[in-house]
Amino acid sequence: MPQTTLQQPSLKKTHSFNRTTTYIAIAVAFCVLAPVLTLLWHAMSGSFEHWAGLLENVIPNSLSNTLILLIGVAIVVALLGTGSAWLTTAYQFPTRSILMWALLLPLAVPTYIMAFAYLDVMHPLGPIQSIIRDILGYSSPRQFRLPDIRSMGGAIILLGFVLYPYVYLSTRVMFMTQAANLIEAARILGCTRRQAFYRVIIPMARPAIAVGISLALLETLNDIGASEFLGIQTMTVSIYTTWISRSNLAGAAQIAIFMLIVVTSLIWIERYGRRKQRYSNTQKMHPIQPQKLHGTHALIAMALGWFPVICGFIIPAIYLVSESVKRLEETGTVSNDLIRGTINTISVAAVATFITVMLGLLIAWVVRNPHFRAGKLISRTSSLGYAIPGTVLAIGLLTPYAILDTSISNSMSFLFSLPPQLYIMGSMSGIVVAYVIRFLAISVGGIEAGLSRIPPSLEQASRILGQSSRQTFFKIHLPLLTPAIGAASLLIFVDAMKELSATLLLRPLNFETLSTWLYAEAARGTYEEGAIAALIIVLVGLFPVIILAKSQLKSNY
Repeated sequence: MPQTTLQQPSLKKTHSFNRTTTYIAIAVAFCVLAPVLTLLWHAMSGSFEHWAGLLENVIPNSLSNTLILLIGVAIVVALLGTGSAWLTTAYQFPTRSILMWALLLPLAVPTYIMAFAYLDVMHPLGPIQSIIRDILGYSSPRQFRLPDIRSMGGAIILLGFVLYPYVYLSTRVMFMTQAANLIEAARILGCTRRQAFYRVIIPMARPAIAVGISLALLETLNDIGASEFLGIQTMTVSIYTTWISRSNLAGAAQIAIFMLIVVTSLIWIERYGRRKQRYSNTQKMHPIQPQKLHGTHALIAMALGWFPVICGFIIPAIYLVSESVKRLEETGTVSNDLIRGTINTISVAAVATFITVMLGLLIAWVVRNPHFRAGKLISRTSSLGYAIPGTVLAIGLLTPYAILDTSISNSMSFLFSLPPQLYIMGSMSGIVVAYVIRFLAISVGGIEAGLSRIPPSLEQASRILGQSSRQTFFKIHLPLLTPAIGAASLLIFVDAMKELSATLLLRPLNFETLSTWLYAEAARGTYEEGAIAALIIVLVGLFPVIILAKSQLKSNY
């Protein structure tokens, strides 16, 4: 009987493909690192004479405000996110099926829109305080008024209600995969249900809680609009004012480096605190079964579950809809500038999402190679951008953009006799590059997680059947990675839609996005003009959030 032999793939072709993608991954990691190196250069080349004034008047207040804000937001998001995750996992009550994905809706509301809405809603003459005074029988704000929302406490609460979904999403996945047998064992050993929660459930969920809190704190550090609207002088606001108002780029870079040290220290402290802890899980145990609640307990659970959704999404959404309707009734149409801003926002977000996902896919594929020793370093370097606040990133990109613009302009003038112009800073390319650097961590992390769930045996079988590395990737890995790529794309698109800090500083002249439009209107105090832009941001970001929420819930059952 004649024997058949399997055709082996060309080793030269396979190695060429791997070598090309590896070089690209290294280049991308260097591009992510370039803004940090540029910041160091600006900081070291600038004068340090003004640091006496900064240390006396700027740094202490900004640093203390930033640390207090971070600690407060961490506490609020931990309580809201963990509590909501446990409530929807461990208990069965009316509206629970809707609440499970509704708890993610605040992700569609940027922090600056939250502050923008509540500044008007909680105004002494606003609807909430007016209703409270009517109920209590007061007729004037002088007789009764709530504490001013323009305060540190107001900022902590508002940011917490927007950012808790980061903790909720990661923690609920952990709760759903924990074994009910462990709780039953704790109960047999004499623990009450509450003691089992604190001694067994919370320690096992700590990595997920820590990840969610870290993401929320990084978003807090990136915030500039909400902090400025609420009168909180954070490190990010100080960087912006030092650069724009005082025209001191070196000073802004020095503060930015100091801020990066603070961010790195916080991340290191959290990881160092749980360095010796180990967690294990087994799929053979049955998951937690929700306990059905009745009567008063069910009503209390409903109220507690819907409270963060009402405060974090429903109230600002109702306000934006109401103000937008009033504005449209007055003008009868939407301005052309706002339409252009909407088109610009969606275009930049879509292009940045596509590029970021493609680069993340490439890096995750290269890092997957166990023989590539620098893979872990490239992965972490590529993910560095998410830890860099948008304002800091923008300052770090100025010099690379200037060098590239000069080189491109000289080349175009020499080859085609075109007049000198800005090709990156003068177009949306500069914003897209900043978005790609900032959100690449989402793409790399999500796709790496997806690749880790694909067994190596599938690739081995494909190679035995004569498929090259490239063919195996497109025929096996890419189809199986579709859910991970889709989830990463949705998250990146929503974040790019909301991004304000980098957009505000890198946008070219006469280029407005919805976020910069809203920031300008709020800075002028014309809230009714910015309501429509804010509503569009929320509506466009709402659909990806709903899709993501439902896909996450389906994948976890």
